[in-house]
Amino acid sequence: MKKAQKNDRVTISYTGKLENGTTFQSTTESEPLVITIGNLDAPPTLEQAIIGMSAGDKKLVKLEPDEGYGPRRKDLLQTLDRNVMSSGINPQVGMILSLKVEKDGQEHPIPATVIEVNNDTIVVDYNHPLAGHNLLYDITVISIEKGTQ
Repeated sequence: MKKAQKNDRVTISYTGKLENGTTFQSTTESEPLVITIGNLDAPPTLEQAIIGMSAGDKKLVKLEPDEGYGPRRKDLLQTLDRNVMSSGINPQVGMILSLKVEKDGQEHPIPATVIEVNNDTIVVDYNHPLAGHNLLYDITVISIEKGTQ
């Protein structure tokens, strides 16, 4: 039976969960994910876990924060004056805002999650929502197509 190796095109279904059991992402066999091992279509640790698997094999893979979305960074928290918000926006904890951040002389929209609301200020978090979490992926290999070198 063929085992997945570098450059192979591998079709998988998976469920991604946090350690508390919360599902953050999943696919199904009818809508699977297709990756080419070595192209970084998935995190490297996940690709490495698939190497050696055959069609029908299942595996649980744990990614540490550094292998997923990185650690939570306190420098990505920002306190803003509420008066910088558009008049029609009433910020609430958990709300995701699209804020403009200047980089290389250009403004870019960046998602930020409101984590605190006060009378005069709000605190927003630019970290990815999955940053700082261990991620568990329950993978099933559906098929493997031999890759080209």
